[in-house]
Amino acid sequence: MADTIKVTLVKSPIGAIPKHRKTVEALGLTKMHRTVELPNNAATKGMIAQVNYLVKVEEA
Repeated sequence: MADTIKVTLVKSPIGAIPKHRKTVEALGLTKMHRTVELPNNAATKGMIAQVNYLVKVEEA
């Protein structure tokens, strides 16, 4: 298991539930097709699971 994971915003959160919009922002994703590296821990995985229809995840 990698120490970090790459998360890319692939769908706009404009039409998403407000809670999901804030989750995307908390992940550090501000614009479409931007990628951030995040620690591979339970908190991050939970956030990604909540907005899995908006993001793409890769092992870093």
